[in-house]
Amino acid sequence: MSSSPLTVLMFGWEFPPFNSGGLGVACAGLAEALHRSGVRVTFVLPRAFPIAAPFVRFRFADEGEDVYDPSPYPSAYPSPQEYEAMEAAKGGGFDRSLLGEVRRYARRARGIARSELFDVIHAHDWLSFGAGIEAKRLSGKPLIVHVHATEFDRTGGHSINREVYECERQGMAAADAVIVLSNFMKGVVMRQYGIPEEKIVVVYNGIDTGPPAAFSAGNAAGSALAALKARGKKIIIFVGRITLQKGPDYFLRAARIVVERDPNALFIIAGGGDMERQMLRETARQGLSHKVIFTGFLRGEELASLYRAADLFVMPSVSEPFGLVALEAVKHGTPAIISKQSGVSEVLRHALTVDFWDVDELANKILSVLRHPSLATTLQENASRELPHMSWTNAAQKVQALYRRFVSWIGV
Repeated sequence: MSSSPLTVLMFGWEFPPFNSGGLGVACAGLAEALHRSGVRVTFVLPRAFPIAAPFVRFRFADEGEDVYDPSPYPSAYPSPQEYEAMEAAKGGGFDRSLLGEVRRYARRARGIARSELFDVIHAHDWLSFGAGIEAKRLSGKPLIVHVHATEFDRTGGHSINREVYECERQGMAAADAVIVLSNFMKGVVMRQYGIPEEKIVVVYNGIDTGPPAAFSAGNAAGSALAALKARGKKIIIFVGRITLQKGPDYFLRAARIVVERDPNALFIIAGGGDMERQMLRETARQGLSHKVIFTGFLRGEELASLYRAADLFVMPSVSEPFGLVALEAVKHGTPAIISKQSGVSEVLRHALTVDFWDVDELANKILSVLRHPSLATTLQENASRELPHMSWTNAAQKVQALYRRFVSWIGV
Protein backbone atom coordinates (compact mmCIF):
# COMPACT_ATOMS: atom_id res chain seq x y z
CA MET A 1 0.00 0.00 0.00
CA SER A 2 1.24 3.48 -0.92
CA SER A 3 0.67 6.49 1.32
CA SER A 4 1.29 8.95 -1.52
CA PRO A 5 -1.65 10.81 -3.02
CA LEU A 6 -2.83 9.81 -6.46
CA THR A 7 -1.06 11.77 -9.19
CA VAL A 8 -2.61 12.30 -12.62
CA LEU A 9 -0.76 13.39 -15.74
CA MET A 10 -3.52 15.27 -17.57
CA PHE A 11 -3.16 16.38 -21.18
CA GLY A 12 -5.37 19.18 -22.51
CA TRP A 13 -5.45 21.73 -25.33
CA GLU A 14 -6.77 24.86 -23.62
CA PHE A 15 -7.36 26.19 -20.11
CA PRO A 16 -9.06 29.36 -18.81
CA PRO A 17 -8.55 32.20 -19.38
CA PHE A 18 -6.97 31.07 -22.67
CA ASN A 19 -9.95 29.10 -23.90
CA SER A 20 -12.36 29.45 -26.78
CA GLY A 21 -15.27 27.51 -25.32
CA GLY A 22 -16.46 24.75 -23.05
CA LEU A 23 -13.48 22.41 -23.43
CA GLY A 24 -11.18 24.54 -21.29
CA VAL A 25 -13.93 25.30 -18.78
CA ALA A 26 -14.65 21.59 -18.31
CA CYS A 27 -10.96 20.74 -17.91
CA ALA A 28 -10.55 23.39 -15.22
CA GLY A 29 -13.74 22.44 -13.39
CA LEU A 30 -12.82 18.77 -13.20
CA ALA A 31 -9.18 19.43 -12.28
CA GLU A 32 -10.17 21.73 -9.43
CA ALA A 33 -12.66 19.22 -8.04
CA LEU A 34 -10.09 16.43 -8.23
CA HIS A 35 -7.62 18.65 -6.37
CA ARG A 36 -10.17 19.27 -3.60
CA SER A 37 -10.51 15.51 -3.16
CA GLY A 38 -6.76 15.08 -2.69
CA VAL A 39 -5.67 14.19 -6.22
CA ARG A 40 -2.53 15.84 -7.57
CA VAL A 41 -3.01 17.04 -11.13
CA THR A 42 -0.18 17.92 -13.48
CA PHE A 43 -1.88 19.63 -16.42
CA VAL A 44 0.02 19.66 -19.71
CA LEU A 45 -0.67 22.18 -22.49
CA PRO A 46 0.87 22.13 -25.99
CA ARG A 47 2.40 25.58 -25.66
CA ALA A 48 3.67 27.81 -22.88
CA PHE A 49 1.14 30.37 -21.67
CA PRO A 50 1.47 32.95 -18.87
CA ILE A 51 -0.97 30.97 -16.76
CA ALA A 52 -1.28 29.75 -13.16
CA ALA A 53 -3.93 28.07 -11.04
CA PRO A 54 -3.66 26.99 -7.39
CA PHE A 55 -5.18 23.56 -8.01
CA VAL A 56 -2.89 22.25 -10.77
CA ARG A 57 0.78 22.25 -11.67
CA PHE A 58 1.30 23.20 -15.31
CA ARG A 59 3.74 21.72 -17.78
CA PHE A 60 4.15 22.86 -21.35
CA ALA A 61 5.16 20.69 -24.29
CA ASP A 62 7.35 23.48 -25.68
CA GLU A 63 9.18 24.22 -22.43
CA GLY A 64 12.43 26.01 -23.02
CA GLU A 65 11.00 28.23 -25.74
CA ASP A 66 9.65 31.72 -25.27
CA VAL A 67 6.34 32.06 -23.44
CA TYR A 68 3.72 32.23 -26.12
CA ASP A 69 1.54 35.32 -26.54
CA PRO A 70 -1.96 33.79 -26.77
CA SER A 71 -3.62 36.78 -28.45
CA PRO A 72 -3.53 35.30 -31.99
CA TYR A 73 -4.65 31.86 -30.69
CA PRO A 74 -8.42 32.33 -30.55
CA SER A 75 -9.73 28.79 -30.84
CA ALA A 76 -9.15 25.18 -29.91
CA TYR A 77 -9.78 24.51 -33.59
CA PRO A 78 -7.83 27.22 -35.47
CA SER A 79 -7.90 27.43 -39.25
CA PRO A 80 -4.76 27.23 -41.44
CA GLN A 81 -4.93 31.03 -41.80
CA GLU A 82 -4.90 31.44 -38.01
CA TYR A 83 -1.88 29.16 -37.80
CA GLU A 84 -0.05 31.28 -40.36
CA ALA A 85 -0.81 34.34 -38.22
CA MET A 86 0.56 32.55 -35.16
CA GLU A 87 3.72 31.58 -36.99
CA ALA A 88 4.25 35.16 -38.15
CA ALA A 89 3.61 36.48 -34.62
CA LYS A 90 6.21 34.21 -33.07
CA GLY A 91 8.68 34.17 -35.92
CA GLY A 92 8.26 30.55 -36.99
CA GLY A 93 8.04 27.22 -35.25
CA PHE A 94 4.39 26.48 -35.88
CA ASP A 95 3.13 23.74 -38.14
CA ARG A 96 0.87 25.05 -40.88
CA SER A 97 -2.01 22.74 -39.91
CA LEU A 98 -3.90 21.80 -36.79
CA LEU A 99 -3.03 18.15 -37.35
CA GLY A 100 0.63 19.12 -37.54
CA GLU A 101 0.36 20.80 -34.15
CA VAL A 102 -1.42 17.75 -32.72
CA ARG A 103 1.38 15.45 -33.94
CA ARG A 104 3.99 17.84 -32.57
CA TYR A 105 2.25 17.77 -29.18
CA ALA A 106 2.27 13.96 -29.21
CA ARG A 107 6.00 13.79 -29.95
CA ARG A 108 6.84 16.17 -27.14
CA ALA A 109 4.58 14.36 -24.67
CA ARG A 110 7.17 11.60 -24.41
CA GLY A 111 9.65 14.00 -22.84
CA ILE A 112 7.04 15.22 -20.37
CA ALA A 113 6.10 11.66 -19.39
CA ARG A 114 9.75 10.67 -19.00
CA SER A 115 10.35 13.47 -16.49
CA GLU A 116 7.20 12.99 -14.37
CA LEU A 117 6.04 10.54 -11.70
CA PHE A 118 2.36 9.70 -12.05
CA ASP A 119 -0.17 6.93 -11.59
CA VAL A 120 -2.63 7.47 -14.43
CA ILE A 121 -2.86 9.44 -17.70
CA HIS A 122 -5.98 11.46 -18.55
CA ALA A 123 -6.23 13.00 -22.05
CA HIS A 124 -8.96 15.48 -22.98
CA ASP A 125 -10.42 15.34 -26.50
CA TRP A 126 -8.80 14.21 -29.75
CA LEU A 127 -6.32 17.07 -29.78
CA SER A 128 -4.58 15.48 -26.78
CA PHE A 129 -5.20 11.79 -27.49
CA GLY A 130 -1.90 11.37 -29.34
CA ALA A 131 -0.03 12.86 -26.40
CA GLY A 132 -1.80 10.46 -24.06
CA ILE A 133 -0.95 7.48 -26.26
CA GLU A 134 2.73 8.41 -26.33
CA ALA A 135 2.81 8.86 -22.55
CA LYS A 136 1.24 5.41 -22.14
CA ARG A 137 3.74 3.80 -24.53
CA LEU A 138 6.64 5.25 -22.59
CA SER A 139 5.35 4.68 -19.05
CA GLY A 140 3.03 1.69 -19.30
CA LYS A 141 0.55 3.57 -17.10
CA PRO A 142 -3.23 3.36 -17.68
CA LEU A 143 -4.74 5.83 -20.12
CA ILE A 144 -8.18 7.40 -19.75
CA VAL A 145 -9.41 9.43 -22.73
CA HIS A 146 -12.13 12.01 -22.18
CA VAL A 147 -14.25 12.67 -25.27
CA HIS A 148 -15.81 16.14 -25.19
CA ALA A 149 -17.06 16.10 -28.79
CA THR A 150 -16.64 13.85 -31.82
CA GLU A 151 -16.16 14.72 -35.46
CA PHE A 152 -19.75 13.57 -36.01
CA ASP A 153 -20.96 16.16 -33.47
CA ARG A 154 -18.87 18.97 -34.90
CA THR A 155 -19.96 18.37 -38.50
CA GLY A 156 -23.49 17.12 -37.95
CA GLY A 157 -22.42 13.91 -39.67
CA HIS A 158 -21.51 15.68 -42.92
CA SER A 159 -18.05 16.15 -44.49
CA ILE A 160 -16.22 14.18 -41.82
CA ASN A 161 -12.48 14.93 -41.63
CA ARG A 162 -11.09 11.40 -41.90
CA GLU A 163 -7.75 12.32 -40.32
CA VAL A 164 -9.46 13.81 -37.27
CA TYR A 165 -11.76 10.80 -37.10
CA GLU A 166 -8.75 8.48 -37.17
CA CYS A 167 -7.10 10.43 -34.32
CA GLU A 168 -10.28 9.99 -32.31
CA ARG A 169 -10.62 6.32 -33.13
CA GLN A 170 -6.99 5.53 -32.33
CA GLY A 171 -7.21 7.35 -29.01
CA MET A 172 -10.34 5.49 -27.94
CA ALA A 173 -8.92 2.15 -29.10
CA ALA A 174 -5.65 2.66 -27.21
CA ALA A 175 -7.33 3.81 -24.00
CA ASP A 176 -8.06 1.60 -21.02
CA ALA A 177 -11.35 3.48 -20.60
CA VAL A 178 -13.30 6.13 -22.50
CA ILE A 179 -15.18 8.88 -20.67
CA VAL A 180 -18.13 10.40 -22.53
CA LEU A 181 -20.38 13.26 -21.43
CA SER A 182 -23.81 11.63 -21.83
CA ASN A 183 -25.70 8.54 -22.92
CA PHE A 184 -26.46 10.44 -26.13
CA MET A 185 -22.71 10.63 -26.78
CA LYS A 186 -22.17 7.03 -25.67
CA GLY A 187 -24.40 5.90 -28.52
CA VAL A 188 -22.37 7.92 -31.03
CA VAL A 189 -19.09 6.45 -29.78
CA MET A 190 -20.41 2.89 -29.93
CA ARG A 191 -21.99 3.22 -33.39
CA GLN A 192 -19.40 5.34 -35.17
CA TYR A 193 -16.16 4.23 -33.51
CA GLY A 194 -16.88 0.61 -32.61
CA ILE A 195 -15.98 1.02 -28.94
CA PRO A 196 -17.49 -1.72 -26.75
CA GLU A 197 -20.03 -0.60 -24.17
CA GLU A 198 -18.06 -2.03 -21.25
CA LYS A 199 -15.17 0.29 -22.02
CA ILE A 200 -17.29 3.47 -21.88
CA VAL A 201 -18.12 5.44 -18.74
CA VAL A 202 -20.64 8.30 -18.72
CA VAL A 203 -19.53 11.28 -16.61
CA TYR A 204 -21.75 14.32 -16.98
CA ASN A 205 -20.13 17.72 -16.90
CA GLY A 206 -20.69 19.77 -13.79
CA ILE A 207 -20.82 23.36 -12.71
CA ASP A 208 -19.58 25.43 -9.80
CA THR A 209 -22.65 25.42 -7.56
CA GLY A 210 -21.64 28.53 -5.62
CA PRO A 211 -23.74 31.69 -5.96
CA PRO A 212 -23.41 33.53 -9.28
CA ALA A 213 -22.03 37.02 -9.53
CA ALA A 214 -24.63 39.72 -9.01
CA PHE A 215 -25.93 41.56 -12.05
CA SER A 216 -23.68 44.47 -12.82
CA ALA A 217 -24.03 47.41 -15.15
CA GLY A 218 -20.44 48.41 -14.37
CA ASN A 219 -19.03 46.89 -17.56
CA ALA A 220 -19.75 47.71 -21.20
CA ALA A 221 -22.02 44.73 -21.71
CA GLY A 222 -23.86 45.34 -18.44
CA SER A 223 -24.48 48.99 -19.26
CA ALA A 224 -25.81 48.20 -22.74
CA LEU A 225 -28.06 45.43 -21.42
CA ALA A 226 -29.45 47.62 -18.66
CA ALA A 227 -30.38 50.24 -21.25
CA LEU A 228 -32.13 47.65 -23.42
CA LYS A 229 -34.10 46.30 -20.46
CA ALA A 230 -35.14 49.83 -19.50
CA ARG A 231 -36.64 50.19 -22.98
CA GLY A 232 -38.79 47.10 -22.43
CA LYS A 233 -36.77 44.73 -24.60
CA LYS A 234 -37.14 40.98 -24.03
CA ILE A 235 -33.75 39.40 -24.46
CA ILE A 236 -33.24 35.91 -25.90
CA ILE A 237 -29.65 34.68 -25.98
CA PHE A 238 -27.49 32.15 -27.78
CA VAL A 239 -24.08 31.48 -26.18
CA GLY A 240 -21.50 29.32 -27.91
CA ARG A 241 -19.38 28.79 -30.97
CA ILE A 242 -21.07 29.94 -34.16
CA THR A 243 -20.64 26.63 -35.95
CA LEU A 244 -22.86 24.07 -37.63
CA GLN A 245 -22.85 21.89 -34.49
CA LYS A 246 -24.39 24.60 -32.31
CA GLY A 247 -27.33 25.40 -34.61
CA PRO A 248 -27.09 29.21 -34.81
CA ASP A 249 -28.96 29.13 -38.14
CA TYR A 250 -31.97 27.54 -36.43
CA PHE A 251 -31.80 30.23 -33.74
CA LEU A 252 -31.93 32.88 -36.46
CA ARG A 253 -34.85 31.22 -38.25
CA ALA A 254 -36.81 31.11 -35.00
CA ALA A 255 -35.92 34.77 -34.36
CA ARG A 256 -37.54 35.79 -37.65
CA ILE A 257 -40.82 34.16 -36.58
CA VAL A 258 -40.74 35.54 -33.04
CA VAL A 259 -40.05 39.20 -33.93
CA GLU A 260 -43.05 39.21 -36.26
CA ARG A 261 -45.26 38.38 -33.27
CA ASP A 262 -43.42 40.26 -30.52
CA PRO A 263 -41.72 43.50 -31.63
CA ASN A 264 -39.94 43.85 -28.25
CA ALA A 265 -38.06 40.58 -28.71
CA LEU A 266 -34.31 41.06 -29.14
CA PHE A 267 -31.93 38.21 -29.96
CA ILE A 268 -28.28 38.21 -28.90
CA ILE A 269 -25.65 35.83 -30.26
CA ALA A 270 -22.54 35.65 -28.06
CA GLY A 271 -19.63 33.76 -29.56
CA GLY A 272 -17.55 33.36 -32.67
CA GLY A 273 -16.82 30.68 -35.21
CA ASP A 274 -16.59 29.68 -38.83
CA MET A 275 -20.26 30.46 -39.55
CA GLU A 276 -20.14 33.99 -38.15
CA ARG A 277 -19.84 35.80 -41.49
CA GLN A 278 -22.55 33.61 -42.99
CA MET A 279 -24.83 34.40 -40.05
CA LEU A 280 -24.16 38.14 -40.35
CA ARG A 281 -25.01 38.07 -44.04
CA GLU A 282 -28.19 36.07 -43.44
CA THR A 283 -29.27 38.42 -40.66
CA ALA A 284 -28.93 41.37 -43.02
CA ARG A 285 -30.62 39.52 -45.87
CA GLN A 286 -33.68 38.82 -43.71
CA GLY A 287 -33.86 42.43 -42.51
CA LEU A 288 -33.14 41.44 -38.90
CA SER A 289 -30.05 43.57 -38.23
CA HIS A 290 -32.01 45.73 -35.77
CA LYS A 291 -33.33 42.64 -33.96
CA VAL A 292 -30.22 40.45 -33.73
CA ILE A 293 -27.00 41.54 -32.00
CA PHE A 294 -23.65 39.77 -32.40
CA THR A 295 -21.38 40.42 -29.41
CA GLY A 296 -18.39 38.22 -30.20
CA PHE A 297 -16.90 35.95 -27.53
CA LEU A 298 -17.71 37.02 -23.96
CA ARG A 299 -16.26 35.80 -20.68
CA GLY A 300 -16.23 36.65 -17.02
CA GLU A 301 -18.33 39.55 -15.77
CA GLU A 302 -19.59 40.47 -19.25
CA LEU A 303 -20.91 36.95 -19.87
CA ALA A 304 -22.46 36.83 -16.38
CA SER A 305 -24.19 40.15 -17.11
CA LEU A 306 -25.63 38.70 -20.32
CA TYR A 307 -27.01 35.63 -18.57
CA ARG A 308 -28.57 37.67 -15.78
CA ALA A 309 -30.16 40.18 -18.13
CA ALA A 310 -31.62 37.56 -20.46
CA ASP A 311 -35.28 36.59 -20.35
CA LEU A 312 -34.50 33.28 -22.02
CA PHE A 313 -31.54 31.13 -23.04
CA VAL A 314 -31.79 28.96 -26.17
CA MET A 315 -29.46 26.08 -27.11
CA PRO A 316 -30.57 24.72 -30.52
CA SER A 317 -27.60 22.37 -31.04
CA VAL A 318 -27.66 19.87 -33.88
CA SER A 319 -25.55 17.37 -31.93
CA GLU A 320 -24.43 18.36 -28.43
CA PRO A 321 -22.52 15.81 -26.34
CA PHE A 322 -23.43 17.79 -23.23
CA GLY A 323 -24.09 21.55 -23.30
CA LEU A 324 -22.42 23.19 -20.30
CA VAL A 325 -23.73 26.63 -21.27
CA ALA A 326 -27.26 25.50 -20.37
CA LEU A 327 -26.16 24.91 -16.78
CA GLU A 328 -24.40 28.28 -16.74
CA ALA A 329 -27.61 29.96 -17.84
CA VAL A 330 -29.68 28.21 -15.17
CA LYS A 331 -27.13 29.10 -12.51
CA HIS A 332 -27.65 32.76 -13.34
CA GLY A 333 -31.43 32.43 -13.06
CA THR A 334 -32.24 32.27 -16.77
CA PRO A 335 -34.92 29.84 -18.00
CA ALA A 336 -33.76 27.60 -20.83
CA ILE A 337 -34.91 25.94 -24.02
CA ILE A 338 -32.54 23.15 -25.07
CA SER A 339 -32.18 20.79 -27.98
CA LYS A 340 -33.43 17.23 -27.53
CA GLN A 341 -30.24 16.25 -29.36
CA SER A 342 -28.09 17.10 -26.34
CA GLY A 343 -26.59 15.37 -23.35
CA VAL A 344 -27.68 18.04 -20.89
CA SER A 345 -31.32 17.18 -21.62
CA GLU A 346 -30.67 13.90 -19.78
CA VAL A 347 -30.01 15.70 -16.49
CA LEU A 348 -31.71 19.11 -16.75
CA ARG A 349 -35.36 18.18 -16.37
CA HIS A 350 -36.82 21.65 -15.86
CA ALA A 351 -36.05 23.13 -19.24
CA LEU A 352 -38.20 23.17 -22.34
CA THR A 353 -36.91 20.85 -25.08
CA VAL A 354 -37.26 20.92 -28.86
CA ASP A 355 -35.88 19.04 -31.83
CA PHE A 356 -33.24 21.36 -33.28
CA TRP A 357 -34.83 21.28 -36.73
CA ASP A 358 -38.35 22.20 -35.57
CA VAL A 359 -38.05 25.97 -35.91
CA ASP A 360 -41.80 26.58 -35.60
CA GLU A 361 -41.96 24.71 -32.29
CA LEU A 362 -38.87 26.55 -31.05
CA ALA A 363 -40.48 29.90 -31.91
CA ASN A 364 -43.73 28.89 -30.19
CA LYS A 365 -41.90 27.93 -27.00
CA ILE A 366 -39.89 31.17 -27.01
CA LEU A 367 -43.11 33.13 -27.29
CA SER A 368 -44.73 31.08 -24.52
CA VAL A 369 -41.95 31.94 -22.09
CA LEU A 370 -41.98 35.62 -23.07
CA ARG A 371 -45.76 35.91 -22.77
CA HIS A 372 -46.24 33.89 -19.58
CA PRO A 373 -44.07 35.11 -16.69
CA SER A 374 -45.36 32.29 -14.47
CA LEU A 375 -43.90 29.72 -16.89
CA ALA A 376 -40.54 31.50 -16.88
CA THR A 377 -40.55 31.63 -13.08
CA THR A 378 -41.44 27.94 -12.75
CA LEU A 379 -38.66 26.91 -15.12
CA GLN A 380 -36.18 29.17 -13.37
CA GLU A 381 -36.97 28.05 -9.81
CA ASN A 382 -37.21 24.33 -10.50
CA ALA A 383 -34.09 24.20 -12.65
CA SER A 384 -32.14 26.05 -9.95
CA ARG A 385 -33.07 23.31 -7.48
CA GLU A 386 -31.51 20.72 -9.78
CA LEU A 387 -28.07 22.34 -9.89
CA PRO A 388 -26.67 21.01 -6.58
CA HIS A 389 -26.83 17.52 -8.10
CA MET A 390 -24.74 18.62 -11.09
CA SER A 391 -21.55 19.74 -9.36
CA TRP A 392 -17.99 19.13 -10.49
CA THR A 393 -17.52 17.34 -7.17
CA ASN A 394 -19.95 14.67 -8.33
CA ALA A 395 -18.14 14.39 -11.66
CA ALA A 396 -14.76 14.09 -9.90
CA GLN A 397 -16.07 11.28 -7.68
CA LYS A 398 -17.04 9.27 -10.76
CA VAL A 399 -13.67 9.91 -12.37
CA GLN A 400 -11.84 8.78 -9.22
CA ALA A 401 -13.91 5.61 -9.16
CA LEU A 402 -12.71 4.97 -12.70
CA TYR A 403 -9.09 5.58 -11.71
CA ARG A 404 -9.50 2.97 -8.95
CA ARG A 405 -10.26 0.32 -11.54
CA PHE A 406 -6.78 0.71 -13.00
CA VAL A 407 -4.61 1.88 -10.12
CA SER A 408 -4.82 -0.94 -7.60
CA TRP A 409 -3.43 0.84 -4.55
CA ILE A 410 -6.08 3.56 -4.44
CA GLY A 411 -8.42 3.00 -1.52
CA VAL A 412 -6.64 -0.15 -0.39
